[in-house]
Amino acid sequence: MIVFRNLTKSYHVRGRRKTVASNINVIFPTGISVGLLGRNGAGKSTLLKIIAGATDPTSGEVISDGSVSFRVGFAGSFHPDMTGAQNTRFVARIYGADTSALVDYVADFSELGVHFHLPFRTYSAGMKSRLAFGVSMGLQFDTYLIDEITAVGDARFKQKSRSIFMDRLSRSGAIFVSHSNGMLRELCTAGAVLESGNLEYFADINDAIAHHEYNMGK
Repeated sequence: MIVFRNLTKSYHVRGRRKTVASNINVIFPTGISVGLLGRNGAGKSTLLKIIAGATDPTSGEVISDGSVSFRVGFAGSFHPDMTGAQNTRFVARIYGADTSALVDYVADFSELGVHFHLPFRTYSAGMKSRLAFGVSMGLQFDTYLIDEITAVGDARFKQKSRSIFMDRLSRSGAIFVSHSNGMLRELCTAGAVLESGNLEYFADINDAIAHHEYNMGK
């Protein structure tokens, strides 16, 4: 499970203080896929960064009794001068994974061919996404963090990516940010709505969507 304990996050924007989390105390159960909803600018992506450990809270904490992924498909942490293979090895060492096994998996999944051994800075946006998604799926986590994931490549590659992703979700939980209610209903069981620094958890994703739509209509 993931526990938010007195979690507060605020920062200054153009001289004004913005609070995206105000003393949040919520529990996300183990193995549940939770859709995270909220209006634009509510702080959903910031909340994911805090859960991932990429951003520190102002006060309070997030506790997990299992492993939590970095944001699925996020390529912003790859070193531009390292090859795809070198970046993959580096991530494997960070997470204590079998280096050779992850390199083999990502090389096969990403279908980058010779580009897998070229510097990351030479990749197109699509190639970067393939590498990042491959690394994400090649590591096993108890909870995956997904922020508006977008499939890349042709129809065959998109279907392959979807099949692998759905397989991961059949054995793990997830926290999923998306503006597509249809996708949230398909992939999530529960939901949580972030509004004005407050986070409210709903055991039914449909109740979460209804509450979010009510907020948007105020």
